[in-house]
Amino acid sequence: MTLSRRAVLAGTGALVLAFSLAPARAQTETGKGEGPRKRGLPGSLDDTPRLDAWIRVAPDGAVTVRTGKAELGQGLKTALLQIAAEELKLPLPRLSLVTADTGRTADEGYTAASHSVQDSGTAIRHAAAQVRALLIGEAARRLGVPAERLRAEDGAVLGPGGARIGYGDLVTDALLTAEAQPASSLTPAAEYAVLGRPVPRIDIPAKVTGGAAYIQDLRPPGMLHARVLRPPSYGAILIEVDATAVERLPSVVKVVRDGTFLGVVAEGEWTAIQAMRRLAASARWREIASLPDAAALPDALRALPSRDSTILERGATGGAGTVVEGTFTRPYLAHGSIGPSCAIAEWQDGGVTVWSHSQGVFPLRRALAGLLHLPDDKVRCIHAEGAGCYGQNGADDAAADAALLARAVPGRPVRVQWMREQEHAWEPFGPGMVASVRAAVTPDGRVADWTHEVWSPSHMMRPGPPGALLAAREIAEPFPPAPPVALAQPEGGGDRNAIPLYAFPNARVVHHFLPEMPLRGSSMRSLGGYLNVMAIESTVDDLARAVGWDPVAFRLRHLTDARAGAVVAAAARRFGWGRGPARAGRGFAFARYKNLEAYCAVAVEITLDRETGRVAIERVVAAVDTGEVVNPDGVANQIEGGILQAASWTQLERVAFDRTRVTSVDWSAYPILRFSAVPRSVEVHIVAQPDQPFLGVAEAAQGPAGAALANAIRDATGHRLRDLPLTAGRIKAALGA
Repeated sequence: MTLSRRAVLAGTGALVLAFSLAPARAQTETGKGEGPRKRGLPGSLDDTPRLDAWIRVAPDGAVTVRTGKAELGQGLKTALLQIAAEELKLPLPRLSLVTADTGRTADEGYTAASHSVQDSGTAIRHAAAQVRALLIGEAARRLGVPAERLRAEDGAVLGPGGARIGYGDLVTDALLTAEAQPASSLTPAAEYAVLGRPVPRIDIPAKVTGGAAYIQDLRPPGMLHARVLRPPSYGAILIEVDATAVERLPSVVKVVRDGTFLGVVAEGEWTAIQAMRRLAASARWREIASLPDAAALPDALRALPSRDSTILERGATGGAGTVVEGTFTRPYLAHGSIGPSCAIAEWQDGGVTVWSHSQGVFPLRRALAGLLHLPDDKVRCIHAEGAGCYGQNGADDAAADAALLARAVPGRPVRVQWMREQEHAWEPFGPGMVASVRAAVTPDGRVADWTHEVWSPSHMMRPGPPGALLAAREIAEPFPPAPPVALAQPEGGGDRNAIPLYAFPNARVVHHFLPEMPLRGSSMRSLGGYLNVMAIESTVDDLARAVGWDPVAFRLRHLTDARAGAVVAAAARRFGWGRGPARAGRGFAFARYKNLEAYCAVAVEITLDRETGRVAIERVVAAVDTGEVVNPDGVANQIEGGILQAASWTQLERVAFDRTRVTSVDWSAYPILRFSAVPRSVEVHIVAQPDQPFLGVAEAAQGPAGAALANAIRDATGHRLRDLPLTAGRIKAALGA
């Protein structure tokens, strides 16, 4: 099929920071500490076992499902409602969903790392099945018949002789306060009515019709508008600013200054913008040239102090054979949210309510409580959808801005909207990285040696700690910078997917964790997985080429995981790999995301303009195994979106900076994929695995898609380019060389 529109929609001090090297505990990007499960319950039930934390039944039979995860454009709302509808035996329109809200939902940490369906969906599935069993049990008690003779259907329990009792009539105040049990009577796949079937996304209509879909659209009564004035660069010191003229502007309510933190609150949005610009014109700053030479970033990263760990040691490295080696680099990447960050805060009764598109409302609450010197129960954070960020963009920082400004004008909601240049300059970027691979292959196609090293800053600088927020670093009594977190294996951070899934008998992988960051960085979709898969799959391709093997056959030879082999074979078969000549270049790549979640293989065909170096992606075919499929349309949506995102990262994206400032502060300086460059055809094929656990799919395609594109460029040009992005200029230079 051709690419669907859903993929397009899916979609301070000096910050050369010397952070503490020792995180308090091992963490995952979900925000939960690792360790033994408390109760052995499925998914997030293990942390929040009461059934009514997940499922509520009203006297009229209406059912509310609650999740601590957030809709980020990944189709989560639709998927979770499908799961609940299947187990509760209810039609979808009879269900409503409450997403992340510190006043109403379970604390599920961050919506990150492709854990939402795996953790929250699993919890909701088992909670719904157990609620159904309790309702049937209550009906059995009232009717005086064995529960085995009853069944749930359409919001009621049905029994012999036409007996029927609605859920609303069965539920009592105490019935659903029960704690979840380890085992549930789940609906078998053969009886599915909703699961595994395509269902239209419930969040899409408002987004394509101009409805109130995003936090930027919210307009609570009495709302004030605000803007903040960010420093021009990391570590800049505010020398002076003239706020007097601004305070006299009509409709300006207040100018707020606390150290370097400076904001203005006004009745109207245009007034707030004008006031911010006048403040900027009067402000004088002292700046620090603290950033490295952008052209030498890879060397600068490898020169930083590192904490090294060997995450894989298998066999004895140094085997003989034809050697392939190279160093791969990734620049800092921006999230590139089309809508800049926004938040609304209202201060009342000594506490504050914040609406934010944060990916972690509970960690954000802890950070804001610390910033504002309030107990946690005086801060409520409610998730509202924002433009896609795929990690930590400026959402949490905008929430802190709004909370500080709302405190200055209590009793009215205050809306903070960042400007485009603020979003591009101040969001936490996806960190720059370096990966080096050396491998050897024998003449019969056996990989005899594999060594992979990766240098990366932290990919986890989210709130919790107040010092993770920009405003907390700018106020007169600043908070210390948050300590960097080295995300633990098996999920990993910068070393995510650095351990190859291939059965190489002699392999060594080393992670060089860099606690000092040249630029502000944090989580971005797939974390280190994108570059590590790029490095692995590029090298595997070159090994196959070195001994004259077909790259797909070479991969299959070294895969012992049957599901991995099935996905590789499915992508190759659907693509028609090896049949007919390529237009200019073909590439193939595979990975299992984090070696724990969805399997994804991607084949790409490109054409190349050798005069300009420009690449056109003609065709992409992907195969994916995501375990049990909730919504096939949602899976295809995520893989298509990941392919587009990887195409943009791989060909175009790079944060630019000089020795003082980030300079890529608009779309001309930070280009992203345009509609004219969208692949002409994208096909996604799902390798069905009914009755298997859910596997996270949202970040499965980025690494394989980027690597397949890089391999296609290698096929078309005869040159292996290892420094991202693979721009037309770099390709043209390679062809000329």
